[in-house]
Amino acid sequence: MSGYGYTFFNRTLKAFRDHPSLSKILVVSTVSGAGGGLLAISDEKTLKGLVYADAGVQPTKKKTKVVVLGTGWAGTSFLKNLKNDSFDVEVVSPRNYFAFTPLLPSVTNGTVEARSIVEPIRRIVSKKDYIHFTEAECVGIDAKNKKIMCKPVSSPNSKAGNKDEFAVDYDILIVAMGARPNTFNTPGVMEHTHFLKEVEDAQTIRRKIVDCFERASLPNLSEEERKKILHFVVVGGGPTGVEFAAELHDYVKDDLAHLYPSVKDIPKVTLLEAGDHILSMFDKRITLGAEEKFQRDGINLKTGSMVMKVTENEILTKERATGETSGIPYGMVVWSTGIGTRPVVLEFMKQIGQGNRRVLSTDEWLRVEGCDNIYALGDCATINQRKVMEDISVIFKKADKGNTGTLKLEEFQEVVDDICQRYPQVDLYLKKNKLKKVADLLLVSQPEEQRSIKMDIEKFKKALSEVDSQMKNLPATAQVAAQQGLYLANCFNRMEHCSEKPEGPLRFRAEGRHRFRPFRYKHLGQFAPLGGEKAGAELPGDWVHVGYSSQWLWYSVYASKQISWRTRMLVVSDWVRRFVFGRDSSRI
Repeated sequence: MSGYGYTFFNRTLKAFRDHPSLSKILVVSTVSGAGGGLLAISDEKTLKGLVYADAGVQPTKKKTKVVVLGTGWAGTSFLKNLKNDSFDVEVVSPRNYFAFTPLLPSVTNGTVEARSIVEPIRRIVSKKDYIHFTEAECVGIDAKNKKIMCKPVSSPNSKAGNKDEFAVDYDILIVAMGARPNTFNTPGVMEHTHFLKEVEDAQTIRRKIVDCFERASLPNLSEEERKKILHFVVVGGGPTGVEFAAELHDYVKDDLAHLYPSVKDIPKVTLLEAGDHILSMFDKRITLGAEEKFQRDGINLKTGSMVMKVTENEILTKERATGETSGIPYGMVVWSTGIGTRPVVLEFMKQIGQGNRRVLSTDEWLRVEGCDNIYALGDCATINQRKVMEDISVIFKKADKGNTGTLKLEEFQEVVDDICQRYPQVDLYLKKNKLKKVADLLLVSQPEEQRSIKMDIEKFKKALSEVDSQMKNLPATAQVAAQQGLYLANCFNRMEHCSEKPEGPLRFRAEGRHRFRPFRYKHLGQFAPLGGEKAGAELPGDWVHVGYSSQWLWYSVYASKQISWRTRMLVVSDWVRRFVFGRDSSRI
């Protein structure tokens, strides 16, 4: 005890000698039979200096600065799942909220309120003090100097050049800006049609629908004028276009027809699709079921019809089969024909030598090709999956450890897992051809009477020659973007661990292993609401169904996928309100 007191006295005396400012500290000591306590009160700077002087610890080094562009599915998924406070994260986006975009068609007709599907980003990251949000729009990316140029969303000097622009430096940049609607340079689309990409778009469409009915109810209009005003045209037979057309038909039939009895038999919904069928990315059973239902419901479905021009009063279309052109008068047009790249991303692509591509190209780890410290997720990027045949020689050499020129089955088995990880098309090819393992692929590729457990480079190339035929780009969906955000967050969470102990596949063109496993998309299924409380569902395992039960499954899945309990409760209560009281038709 006396030795402890002597040591404490010496250390205290030395600390006072080395740091005169410690005289500001008030030390209150209490001793009891059970033990003792120490209370030290000081200003922050003095106390911090004492801790470092006593413990011999230097101030923590500067954190790695991570800038995230965008608060959509990819960006929000990354922020929500990031748990590594060794990064200093700054989120830059013109939207200070996350929107559950699959429910936007429901917002257009009042089934769901706009505020029910949005969650403020600051609330999502409120418990993570290493994440900060800046409401601004990125207008330029300078990869060479590691900075982005931004401008405020609501700038008083927005018309006076770049006076309000500011720069944000980064060590790592994550581009998750999403995409913009694709007009295919069709004249008049930007000026006369509505898009359905943002919450504001859905609110505008909702007001426009009610406005059309109010205008058509005026007494000084002719029958032809009423038909034109109440003709709603949807361009694009993808999931968004089909769901909006179905939701609009239900809105008109179930609600607006009762509120506007004088024009109840006039409204018409037309769906234009340039291809042969709607919902071409779904199973054919769903496609045919949707087309049959639309015909029964009275929705005018025109496939093989390409839009050539949109004017203030009509849409000019051309029939692909006959070449015949015609004009369709309309009251409102909703354009839903796919996505295009945002201008700031296009400029960045030119800067890094990807100007001839449609979207940003990344590797299997979501890094932008040619930029080691920039990642791209979601609709603004696509993975450029490396082909097996590009690396076939180095794979063979890596597996042939004895440099014999022939590969034994046992040698190949040692690199099978790495091949399947690095090249996901191998697994897809095996499943398509109902093969259990890669070894079966090697044997099947040889004539039955010549099958051998040994093969040279030419036989090896022949065995894997058709594997790359299974390569395809991932769809631009919320499901893909959310999985990419989760994957990248997990990589950042394990950055230090995997730097010391890499978990990825072998580097076939270099030594060692990749730090992380490459991104692998897992398809969980897809839905297509068709109106009338019916939906098409396509789930893993070739489970396909169209009907009422699929719609109720859609309700449960979309409720469970909400980002917070607040939005979950709001969305469910909106559905209940719609069942009880109908949809709201107020133009607000």
